[in-house]
Amino acid sequence: MTGKLVLLAGAAAVAVVVLLRLFDPAASLLFPPCPLYYFTGLYCPGCGSLRAFHQLLQGNLSAAFAMNPLAMVALPFVLYGSASYARFQLQGRFLPRWFIPPGWIWTLGAVIVLYGVARNLPFYPFSLLAPGGMLRL
Repeated sequence: MTGKLVLLAGAAAVAVVVLLRLFDPAASLLFPPCPLYYFTGLYCPGCGSLRAFHQLLQGNLSAAFAMNPLAMVALPFVLYGSASYARFQLQGRFLPRWFIPPGWIWTLGAVIVLYGVARNLPFYPFSLLAPGGMLRL
């Protein structure tokens, strides 16, 4: 990816963030619904992420965490990785990097799959993992 493409991707990301700040995904047709939930009624590990990011942009951290706790925990790492990659494309250097053992990566994958299963279980405490489930406390 060239520097111009990185800048274009950054501009597109800023536009999406502005739209997400202005329009609530729960009430707007601007953002599509989760295809898995739409067709099956099951929550994927990412369900509620757009609503969570919208709440985060509104300054409501507790509501954001209630919509998708995994997305809120992962967000700083994704942003750092994206910034590091963009810096590499623009300046040829990454931000400081850490070696992550393969076992940790496999564990993260397992956590994501188990999270997707657990948030569909219809009984307490797993029902709290459904989007907005913690708001019902």
